[in-house]
Amino acid sequence: MVSLTPITADDRPAWDSLWQAYLEFYESELPPGVSETTFARLVGDQHLHGVLARDAAGRPIGLVHWLTHASTWTTGVYCYLEDLYVDPDSRGEGVGAALIGHVREWAVKFGATKVYWLTMNDNVAARALYDRVATSTGFVHYEIEL
Repeated sequence: MVSLTPITADDRPAWDSLWQAYLEFYESELPPGVSETTFARLVGDQHLHGVLARDAAGRPIGLVHWLTHASTWTTGVYCYLEDLYVDPDSRGEGVGAALIGHVREWAVKFGATKVYWLTMNDNVAARALYDRVATSTGFVHYEIEL
């Protein structure tokens, strides 16, 4: 049984462990100040939101972060699921689906018109889950670093 709880200041060690594993999975590094700010924003729960997934023993096994934003395509707002990570030992047990489901339920209550996210083309295991719970739009992501 997985439990999902909002991220609090006391969760810093658990969050940081999962966050660093997530960054490592994507072969990324961030300056410490970025992670500090991200965690503070998550705890503030105003513009950036997050929950931790815990197993039956209370061990942190996953995280999800999301935010909302206005769009030119709707009078409402969109919900962007920015980060999703499940510990490799807990994958295939429904944790990722539970985290996505939580964001979906939150977005419905908030009044968002959709939830969306990005992933890497070669993230095959995650994409199998995403194909079950969402619709692939076929869009390709581009960005300009500033």
